[in-house]
Amino acid sequence: MSSGEITSQIAGPNSAPDVPASAPNPAPVLPRVRAVPSRVVKCYLSILVPAYNEEKRLPATLDAIADYLKKRDFSHELLVVDDGSRDNTREVVREFAATHPWARLVSYDDENGKPLNRGKGYAIRAGVEAAGGRDILFSDADLSTPIEDMERLLPPISRGDCDIAIASRALPESNLAIHQPIHRELMGRTFNKIVQALAVPGVQDTQCGFKAFRGDVAKRLFALAQIEGFGFDPEILFLASKYGYRTREIPVTWRHCDNSRVNPVTAPLSMLRELLEIRWNDARGLYDEDQK
Repeated sequence: MSSGEITSQIAGPNSAPDVPASAPNPAPVLPRVRAVPSRVVKCYLSILVPAYNEEKRLPATLDAIADYLKKRDFSHELLVVDDGSRDNTREVVREFAATHPWARLVSYDDENGKPLNRGKGYAIRAGVEAAGGRDILFSDADLSTPIEDMERLLPPISRGDCDIAIASRALPESNLAIHQPIHRELMGRTFNKIVQALAVPGVQDTQCGFKAFRGDVAKRLFALAQIEGFGFDPEILFLASKYGYRTREIPVTWRHCDNSRVNPVTAPLSMLRELLEIRWNDARGLYDEDQK
């Protein structure tokens, strides 16, 4: 490992305490998480972009973020978190970071050094752990919500109006420039009703991939999180409510991208299972800080 890399372990729901070497069931080996460079960057804003097999879309996304940031005078960093891509996603990020020193790659491998796919929730958690910003914002790699809309999410946090600001497609003020296919919209509305019933009452859109946090709040909540898949959004908002943080939904511009990573057949079942898992985790005390 080069001197410019750090490794750390992020506990997941299957992690276990250390046991003696003679024990019959040793603790599972956790992924090695790398963030390059290793120095802690203190800045106003950390932008996180989770990526899985994004070598084609990522260059345009990184350029768009760079073009926006060079017009702003606040300190910033960009962390692209590779979630076990099988294509050249990591090389795309490394090439971009070579000419943009405020950008860096976060990645994780298995015990054999091969890229490991753990899920979007795990990717965001790894990015939050590596982030050094006073505030933290994450965005999907397709920029369905344009990066400029951070100007809608960040001011309420800076003013102290809320601790978490989330983009919401459900608000009447939002501009849905390109709609999803009707079956996806119906799926999303149905899923949100279930989310509100089981985990996050009153939040109209938990799944839009554009959210901003006070940095300390993000680090606290994601350190408690257990869900590694797409159900991480309602889990984080559930934890925010549990610990008394204020969440505000913000209208944004949103454009549907055809090559979504969400499988319309399997995703609803997985998300339902993860919603039930949130309630079960809470009942077992897994979200209590004294259990960490």
